[in-house]
Amino acid sequence: MVSSPSPASPDGGKDSNLMRRILGLGFWVQGFRCLPWLAINFFLKDGLNVDPSTLQLLQNSANLPMVGKPLYGVVSDAVYISGQHRIPYIAIGAFLQAASWLAIAILSPSGISIFTLSLCLLLSNLGASIAEVANDAIVAEIGKELTMPPKTSQSSSSGEIQSFVWIASSAGGVLGNLLGGIAINRYAPQAIFLFFSLTVALQLFITITVHESSLDLPKSSSRVGIRKQLSELSVALQKPEIAYSIAWLAASNAIIPALTGTMFFYQTEHLHIDSSVLGISKVFGQAAMLLWSIIYKLYLKSVPSKKLIAGIQGVMAVFMLSDLLFVKGVYRNMGVPDSFYVIVFSGLLEVLFFFKILPFNILIAQLCPSGCEGSLMALVASANALSFIVSGYLGVALSSCVGVTSSDLSGFPQALLIQALCTLVPIYWASCIPDDKKSKTSAKNE
Repeated sequence: MVSSPSPASPDGGKDSNLMRRILGLGFWVQGFRCLPWLAINFFLKDGLNVDPSTLQLLQNSANLPMVGKPLYGVVSDAVYISGQHRIPYIAIGAFLQAASWLAIAILSPSGISIFTLSLCLLLSNLGASIAEVANDAIVAEIGKELTMPPKTSQSSSSGEIQSFVWIASSAGGVLGNLLGGIAINRYAPQAIFLFFSLTVALQLFITITVHESSLDLPKSSSRVGIRKQLSELSVALQKPEIAYSIAWLAASNAIIPALTGTMFFYQTEHLHIDSSVLGISKVFGQAAMLLWSIIYKLYLKSVPSKKLIAGIQGVMAVFMLSDLLFVKGVYRNMGVPDSFYVIVFSGLLEVLFFFKILPFNILIAQLCPSGCEGSLMALVASANALSFIVSGYLGVALSSCVGVTSSDLSGFPQALLIQALCTLVPIYWASCIPDDKKSKTSAKNE
């Protein structure tokens, strides 16, 4: 499946450029995945006529393969394919995504069932999670190498590769949401699914033409088996600064009942917001993520992670209270158009959840012991995915408790108030996150 090895270039810049192209493409496709998922929302609502709770259950259940990322990370770290343990897994992930979205595209719209659709979505996310694990492991390995002595002059570059892939992912998200907002009113959802399938197939063909040796990745002193890899991961998790940080990140998301399905129905069915406005809203959010990565790289890297992440959590709560005023019609009475609020505020709130991931990933990469980068970063991603799934299920339960349905949204403001209050709770646990100075000292003593 993978081409024969090619000698690594003596030109370090060439290796670096090739590595950046592979990572840039991988994370760009990762961001571009929003294109078919935006179409899936309308396909479920209009094509299969599901209610808000069912829509949110399907959205979150489809993310279950993401919880298995630690296993994929351990396998990626320990099991080599043709002498490689990153590139082949990126290719496998791209193949699974291309196959699943192609299946959804060619199935008859009238004959497809929710069960069949769910299986395809699960397969797609399985492929995406495998590819993301391999990409994240490469980023962790490179980031670890940049922060190790004697490259003290590069100490400020530990977050540069993270910022680069964040920008690539955001750029893919901007384009995907922009195309989705335009295409949904002009093309059938199956055409969008087919287009994305061909895009991932292109990534597959590009990836299999590259041999891992040409990327000049840091070399491990020896290969270890899966059992040994699990043992090293267990040792890493025994470090309080690592275990507590991951626990805080997961809890800070899981404790918030997500109401995305209800908000989607409120905006499209009650306010009759056009799909193009929703697409532009998501583009605005992705552009905000892109701007956030640039601002962080230029101005915020010296800010302690604990203060930055806790501050973002507080801003999220403020935006959720703003949603409550939006649903109550306060902004509408002030003359603010609903479409403007959806584009700006809803777009920002949707991505605020991910703002804290950039500084958190940089912190974890610094703390990560050598040799289990893939496993630990995969565990972080898995904990994050599981927390969002729990958040989604809690949102469904909350909507049911307050009596929210597709035809009755009278309890929606009450649900939004509870959501905002839950968002504030993790701020009191922010002491679980180590300060940057402390974490750098710990990494130095490894």
